[in-house]
Amino acid sequence: MQALTLPLSQAISQDTVTQGTPSQPTLQDVADRCGVSTATVSRCLNAPDRVGKDTRDRVLAAIDALGYAPNFGARLMAAGRSNTIGAVIPTMENAIFAQGLQAFQDGLHQAGFTLLVASSGYDPQVEADQVRTLASRGADGLLLIGQGRDKAVYDLLHARGLPALLAWTYRADAPHPAIGFDNVAAMAELADAVLDQGHRRIGYISADTTTNDRAAERLAGVRAAMARRGLSDGDLELCTVPYGIETGAQAFRTLMTQTNRPTAVMCGNDVLAAGAMGAARDLGLAVPKDVSITGFDDIELAQVTSPGLTTVHVPHAQMGAKAADALVARVAQDAPLISVKLPTRLVMRGTLGPAP
Repeated sequence: MQALTLPLSQAISQDTVTQGTPSQPTLQDVADRCGVSTATVSRCLNAPDRVGKDTRDRVLAAIDALGYAPNFGARLMAAGRSNTIGAVIPTMENAIFAQGLQAFQDGLHQAGFTLLVASSGYDPQVEADQVRTLASRGADGLLLIGQGRDKAVYDLLHARGLPALLAWTYRADAPHPAIGFDNVAAMAELADAVLDQGHRRIGYISADTTTNDRAAERLAGVRAAMARRGLSDGDLELCTVPYGIETGAQAFRTLMTQTNRPTAVMCGNDVLAAGAMGAARDLGLAVPKDVSITGFDDIELAQVTSPGLTTVHVPHAQMGAKAADALVARVAQDAPLISVKLPTRLVMRGTLGPAP
């Protein structure tokens, strides 16, 4: 079936029939060109499965030929919603959010919704500004990453009656609905695997834990696993760095300059771990013979490092698809947003071995 993707909205209203200028084709122009009613054109865009293929093909061809685009403002006034969902993610510079966001967009597209994406650069104030902007542009709902943000953002969403769903996080006691996973438990399970190999001096490379609640929870998971083995914070060497391969490499070099250097370096995500592995190679250290390295997320990068990266698999695609279904049901059917916990699993590859 042919699909038509339109800016801001895939649906239009009869109110756009009389609008337009000679340089801005109208719904009526499309209908006249292919010999159908304006209602049929509208149906092709709103509910294409209800229109025969031949008719739908003619309508889409006419739309392409004329360069027609629906009047967003008119549609919003007529329908009471925009059929757009906004998402604010921390970064577009790497693959951590890509798979989940792709599944999220696919789910929205199948339901006739369009995705608007913004990136905050891990800056809480930028995220707050983007939430306000998406709300003012008429987004029907929002996908946000993590639980941690200023109460004023949640107050704004509540005041506007704008549903928001959180992802990449799950806590049973959290006050806001989320579809994600328990970062503390997932990282604690990986830390247990590291400790089972006899490692007692642990290095940990993390993103900023003051502005990133997922990073803080993963660090808490490592500390909890160590505490259960009778180890203290003195046995954990922490490096907090901005997100990136090079910063991961710099942090690893710093850890390896310690007098009592760690035998295992755990990283808060796979990108930092990839940087650590590159630095280990540059320093002439064999992984895992001389030092073990682990990541978190199980993005494609983890599969192509040499050796393959031991990490935690996060169900990115499942999370994105379920988030799309939940927000569409909330907007279209007023269904409640309910938190869903998804499972993670250890992926044991070649970078974790016995303590030297």
